Amino acid sequence: MAGVSAGTVDRVLHERGDVSPASREKVRRVLDEIDYQPNMFAIGLARKKRYRFVCLIPYYIEHNYWHSVAEGIERASREFEPFNVSLSYLHYNQSDEASYKEACDRLREEEADGVLIAPNFVDETRRMTRWLEECQVPYTFIDFNIEQTHALCYIGQDSRTSGYITARILMNHYHPGDELALFLNNKKESPSEIQMQRRLEGFMRYLFERHESPAIHDVVLDKEDVEANRRTLDAFFNTHPRAVLGVVFNSRVYQVADYLHDTGRRMKGLVGYDLLRRNVERLKGGEVDYLIGQRPAMQGYLGVKALSSHVVFKRAVEPVKYMPIDILMKDNIDFYFEME
Repeated sequence: MAGVSAGTVDRVLHERGDVSPASREKVRRVLDEIDYQPNMFAIGLARKKRYRFVCLIPYYIEHNYWHSVAEGIERASREFEPFNVSLSYLHYNQSDEASYKEACDRLREEEADGVLIAPNFVDETRRMTRWLEECQVPYTFIDFNIEQTHALCYIGQDSRTSGYITARILMNHYHPGDELALFLNNKKESPSEIQMQRRLEGFMRYLFERHESPAIHDVVLDKEDVEANRRTLDAFFNTHPRAVLGVVFNSRVYQVADYLHDTGRRMKGLVGYDLLRRNVERLKGGEVDYLIGQRPAMQGYLGVKALSSHVVFKRAVEPVKYMPIDILMKDNIDFYFEME
C-alpha cells in the first residue's frame, strides 16, 4: 500500500535503520489509514526474554482473604506463563512490623522485573518503594493504596467510600433510640490497620453528614482469644441492651456472629467484610445481615496482569482500578461469583 519494501515497513515500525523521510511518511500514512495496532501477544511470544515477578503478600491459610488473593495470582501465572512470565512469593505476618521489614529486606536480594505488593506499614513501604524506583523496577499495589509513591497502579477498593456505604446500609435499620456497636480489634491503632481505619473514617463521615449522632460504642475484641471475647461481649450486651446495630471493619465478623449464634441473641443489623467461609455461614444463618466483598482474587489477578501489560507487552496501565463494592445478603450469596 505504501509502495515500499517489507524491510522498510519493518524499520519504520521498530524505529531502526535508515529510512528516507519520504518513505517514512508513506508508511505512517498507511498505518494511520488502516488504524494499525501491533499484536502485543505475538510480540511477547516471539521474545526470548524471561520475566520474573515477585509477590509480597501476607501468609495465609485455606479459605481466608489472602488465600483468595493467591488464587487470583496463580490464575494470572498460568495465563501468562506462555509469555515467559514466572512468579515467586515473599510472605510476612500481617500485623508484625518486623516480619514485614524482613520481607522487604529480602526483596532486595531478588532479581525481579516487577513486584506485586500488598502494602502494610507505611514508612517501611515507602522505604522499599524508593529502592524499587532507584532500581527502575515497576510495582503494583493491591488491597490498600499508599499515596506519595510511584506505583504503576493500585487495584482495590476505595476504603473510605466502602465505609461510607456500610454506614448507609446499616442506618437503613435505625430507629430513634437504637445504639451502634463498632466491633474493633485490639490492634486498631496499629500502623498495619490503616485499611480498617479508613473504613471507619468513611463510616463516621456518613453519620456526621446524615444523622444526629446516635449513641456509638467501641467494642474491642481480641484477634485470637475466643473466651476473652465472649466475656467482653457478655458484658457489653448486658450493659447496652439498645445496641442493636453493629459493624465489623475487618474480616472477622464471624467472631461476633458466632457469639450471637451460641447465645441466641440477635441484632437488627450486623455488617461485616469479606466472604470468608465462616462469614458466609453466618450470613446464611441470619446472624450477619450483609457482607461487603472486595474481590480479592480479582485483585491478585489484575495486579499480575498490570505488571505483564507494562513489562512484557509495553502497554499503558490505568493508575487506579477500583474494585466494585459488592453487597451480599443471604438472598443473593448463592448467585455470587468473583471470577469465572
